[in-house]
Amino acid sequence: MSGLFSLEGRSALVTGANTGLGQAIAVALARAGADIVAAGRSAPTETEAEVKALGRGFLAVQADLGDVKAIPEVAKAAGPVDILVNNAGIIRRADALDFTEADWDAVMDVNLKSAFFLTQAVARPMVERGYGKIINVASMLSFQGGVRVASYTASKSGIAGLTKLLANEWAGKGVNVNAIAPGYFATNNTEALRADETRNRDILARIPAGRWGKPDDLGGAAVFLASSAADYVHGAVIPVDGGWLAR
Repeated sequence: MSGLFSLEGRSALVTGANTGLGQAIAVALARAGADIVAAGRSAPTETEAEVKALGRGFLAVQADLGDVKAIPEVAKAAGPVDILVNNAGIIRRADALDFTEADWDAVMDVNLKSAFFLTQAVARPMVERGYGKIINVASMLSFQGGVRVASYTASKSGIAGLTKLLANEWAGKGVNVNAIAPGYFATNNTEALRADETRNRDILARIPAGRWGKPDDLGGAAVFLASSAADYVHGAVIPVDGGWLAR
């Protein structure tokens, strides 16, 4: 059974792997046997150390994923990979009546536009050789509306839709496209929520597991979707949410 989840001999490109969820996913994939390419604006120093300590290869590619002009260089530097994890993302908070075009564009460019065009670039060689695993990082807001995060909600709803569309187009070509939808995790993106006593209390009251997620909680789902255990899983958006959607 363990062989089903082995990623020995595989390579994975993970965006936004310098910290938080991306770092946890990259380390989990490395622990399962994959070599890692990490793409993002900040140096993934801690991630590199953890991956190398596991005896896996590691390559850092510096890129601003808010600009699609960076996509060809990222794909070229990474080379053909077996696994792509579209994790890079940002968030902007404001009431819908006050939300600015700049905050809309900044989030959509990173979370949705660059994710699509990086997937397009990386998937070309995957389709040619008839093998690839693409994992998008969606959100609870792929299912729900949320409040004060208009562009984030729109982008993550778009990611869920793209996951299904790409699965429809590529499932017959040997490429699996799926998504993980994290619930409320303790990361930089949720720092403001956790610091708000009322919002923090209300969120915890809604989570059956009774706690915020830890980045390491995502590792198992990522390894599953990247492995041969998920060969017949296409177009799924898998919640990892402590039971949030069940309540």
